[in-house]
Amino acid sequence: MNNNANVTVVDHPLLQHKLTLMRDKNTSSASFRRLLKEISILLTYEVLRDMPLISKEIETPLQVIKAPILEGKKLAFISILRAGNGLLDGMLELVPSARVGHIGLYRDHDTLEPVEYYYKVPKNLDKRLVVVVDPMLATANSATFAIDKLKKSGAKKILFVSLLCAPEGIEVLTKAHPDIQIFTASIDEKLNELGYIIPGLGDAGDRIYGTK
Repeated sequence: MNNNANVTVVDHPLLQHKLTLMRDKNTSSASFRRLLKEISILLTYEVLRDMPLISKEIETPLQVIKAPILEGKKLAFISILRAGNGLLDGMLELVPSARVGHIGLYRDHDTLEPVEYYYKVPKNLDKRLVVVVDPMLATANSATFAIDKLKKSGAKKILFVSLLCAPEGIEVLTKAHPDIQIFTASIDEKLNELGYIIPGLGDAGDRIYGTK
C-alpha cells in the first residue's frame, strides 16, 4: 500500500495488465514500445485530471451553448533522455498542442550520478504546468537533477511521471523536492546493488530501442 501523499499509483486494470506484459523478458522491443505508448496515454489521463477548464461559446447543430474547454495551452512535457521519449510519444497523442523539452542525462555506472549532455526546454516555464517524464524512478538522482535544472529555469508547478518507482527513489525525490507530485503505475520492491529496480523490467532504454 502507498502511504506517501506525494505519490499517486494509477492502478487501472488495463494499465496493470499491459505493465505485466512489459515486465516479461520475452516481450519484443516492438511490443514493448507499443505497450509503453498505450500505458503513457492511460497515465496522462490521470496526470492531467485537474487541468483547469473555462467556458467557450460554440454552436452545435441544434443550438448555441457554453461548453468546457482547456484553459489556454500552458503545458510542457519534459523528457529525460533517452528512455523518457518512450512515454512522451503517447502523451503527445493525447495532448498534441503541448510544448516539449528534453534533458539529456546518462547515469555513471560507478557513481550512479547523472551526467548532463543536453538541455533544451520551452520558454516561460513559470507560466506552464511542467510534466517531467522518465519510465524508471530508481535512485532518483537523474530526476532530482532534472527538476533542479527546471526550477532554475523558472518552473514552478512540476509533476513527475514514471512507469515504475523504487521506494528508495521516491524517498530521495520527495526529500529533495517535497512539492513534486509523482504519478506511477507501480511502486516496486527495492533497488539492487547496481541501482536497478527489482523486480522491475530491466533497462527501459535498452528494451525500448533494442540496445544493450
